[in-house]
Amino acid sequence: MDPGNSADLAALAKVVARQRAEMERLRDLAATSAVLERAKGVLMAVTGCTPVAAHEELLQRAKDGNRTLLEQCWLTLGALLPPREQPSGTAPASPMRAPATVGSWEVAPADTVDVAAVLGYIGRDLVRVGSPQELAECLRDHLAPEVRADAVMLYERLPEGGLELIGHAGIDTTLAAQWRYVPPLSGVAAFDALQAGEPRWLEDLPTDRARYLLIGDPPERWLTRAWLPVPAGDTACVALGVLRRNDGPFEPRERKLLRAVARLCAGRLRAFDAPPERPDEDGIAPTVQAVFDALPGAAILLTPLRTASGEVEDYRIDAATAEAVDVFGRTGRDMVGKHILESYPSVAGEPLWHGYLQALETGTPFDGEPFAYQDSSDGVPVTATFSVRAAPLGDALLVTWLRHDPVERQEQRLSDVQRLGNLGWANWNLITQEISWSAQAYAVLGRGPGRGPLQLDQLPDVAVPEDAAPLAHAIGELVREARPFDVPFRVETPEGVRHLRMVAEAVTEPDGTPVEVHGFVQDLTAQRSAELALVESERAMLLQRGILQAERALAARLQHALLPLPSKPVQLAGLRIEVAYLPAQSGIHVGGDWFSAIELPDYDALFVVGDVAGHGIGAVATMAQLRFTAKGMVSTGSSLTGALARLNQLLLHSRDSQTTATMVLARYDPDEHVLAWAQAGHPPPLLVRRGEVRFLDRPGGMLLGASGAPVYESAELHLEPGDRLLLYTDGLIERPGEGLDAGLARLAEAVRAHSCAESGSLDTLLATMLADERRDDVCVLDIRMPLEDDVQDVSA
Repeated sequence: MDPGNSADLAALAKVVARQRAEMERLRDLAATSAVLERAKGVLMAVTGCTPVAAHEELLQRAKDGNRTLLEQCWLTLGALLPPREQPSGTAPASPMRAPATVGSWEVAPADTVDVAAVLGYIGRDLVRVGSPQELAECLRDHLAPEVRADAVMLYERLPEGGLELIGHAGIDTTLAAQWRYVPPLSGVAAFDALQAGEPRWLEDLPTDRARYLLIGDPPERWLTRAWLPVPAGDTACVALGVLRRNDGPFEPRERKLLRAVARLCAGRLRAFDAPPERPDEDGIAPTVQAVFDALPGAAILLTPLRTASGEVEDYRIDAATAEAVDVFGRTGRDMVGKHILESYPSVAGEPLWHGYLQALETGTPFDGEPFAYQDSSDGVPVTATFSVRAAPLGDALLVTWLRHDPVERQEQRLSDVQRLGNLGWANWNLITQEISWSAQAYAVLGRGPGRGPLQLDQLPDVAVPEDAAPLAHAIGELVREARPFDVPFRVETPEGVRHLRMVAEAVTEPDGTPVEVHGFVQDLTAQRSAELALVESERAMLLQRGILQAERALAARLQHALLPLPSKPVQLAGLRIEVAYLPAQSGIHVGGDWFSAIELPDYDALFVVGDVAGHGIGAVATMAQLRFTAKGMVSTGSSLTGALARLNQLLLHSRDSQTTATMVLARYDPDEHVLAWAQAGHPPPLLVRRGEVRFLDRPGGMLLGASGAPVYESAELHLEPGDRLLLYTDGLIERPGEGLDAGLARLAEAVRAHSCAESGSLDTLLATMLADERRDDVCVLDIRMPLEDDVQDVSA
């Protein structure tokens, strides 16, 4: 054997061995990446963390447990996701059981475990998913029993701002083709979810139709939908859509699961974006061409051919899709192996050539403007207009293009405008009687294309009787006098009444005789429904407001009759009593605040301040019942705590057993100067003594009507000459956005500023406390013990 040949064979064997080793390394790397992304996705779904945080958590756990990253990933998945139950008597697939904790991760609550189990089954299948289309099909299969999903769609945000459908399941290919590309329009739920970074739950079809452009032909095919952004760092580029025929709202568990599934998909979508296998020295691996064979559209993979100095001198086509067609008519694999400058020499030095170089050097995709390519084939001039995009793919370029046919492009744009605007065009030749309608015109009018178009004078026949005459009159004037019209009308369809609009004009002869009519008919049902709903809502609001205003007037008259206010301070059991009642300034309801200040048969004084929850006639009626019952029970000998207990039972057994109230009861003995008091969930009285301000410690007592067996306690206060005691309702201290403690502190500070017992005016105090708009009624009892000189004068 020739020694030279032996050396060549040995070198070749080494090359083959290296290539096999590299292929094995790439397979292992792909397997590890899939398991890692799955573990990260489950962590993100269950804990809501970011992809970076999930990766760091797995690394830390692997380090703490002295394990490899791959071992930690499988351990995490096994601990989180118990295998599906086996038939009785069958051993489980693995002897491992899910522990109560994994590292520092405690077991989640039951509903979280349920979601995690579902995510586990999804995650196991996602490992075998190789494209967004397969991902959509996998999600539909799993979400159908869990959230009643009938269809799944995946949209990716394009650099130019639009959306591209990258995967779908449960919808037919025609509808998918119609919605494959969505321009950057407002009123698209997927766009809204991506821009806001929050899911959009579409659960009311009439409201959703007025707000969004709904996918479907007709949209009623799916009554509820959800669009969720798939997180990818700080922004989301993919929107997950779940469409359901079920008309019920998404339950909390379904929402939680869908949010988690969206986070789980983020890891798998990143795996799709992982760099492909590097080609060997002899060219692209056959698997790459197999991928291109399955891709839609026109695309090729260009490998740059460089000189010894590293400059690009040409590109070689190493893979091409089946739909790729060049200017000379070569298709698919016929283009593989061709060099760009050899096959298309006129691109040298053109913007397209420089765009390729720019994409390689900067790593930024190149989007070229439409250009006309001119060449010759066998002496015959060849011209075509293309838009080309080149994106870096490792060391190569992925080039896609769109060949522009002016007529087809214009027809496609017209079709898109009709579909998005829900309108269709129509044309009537009055001389030849030829009629042509667009496909969308049939859809708008609810007429099957097989039945053919209608004559112009037959259009009023499809309108409801009330609208037929105006439409016929407008058509007659158009045909006779060439007067254009814009007329709304309604038609009956199997789906219900549609609100349509027709706009038409005539083409005339030089003498003004109409010879042709063209126009369009548009479906305005969603807009009209929204307008009618708004009018009905306004009518209902006005009616309700009138009813409430009448109720307020009645309640106010009833309240004034039951709760007369003294015009000036009164003397009671040797005390000076001043009363203030101020109704709320906002709203139209009357509240249930009240007071009592009376002398008892034994010459003691009874003071009561209370507040019934709610507003309106019911609150006023309950207030009157409690006010008179409390006075009657204490006047006939009931203790303060006993009276509160009986009043609690009275509320519990009233017609509206949900009513509650707060109250403070106080009985003053003028001989002993002792005030005994009890309370039921009421703000504490405020005492001013010798310039010091403090709130009394409240004895125990729950608000009335809240419990069947409450315990009420009482307390005593010895009044001294010059003391001032304020009993009040919560309207005095409440402000929007402010806590109760802050309101009490504000009251104490205001009283301290007016602490002089002789000159402190209740009106001044109220003006200070209620500078802003009152949102609730205010009732205040200002009780003052005269100074010693005043006490002697009163006694004399």
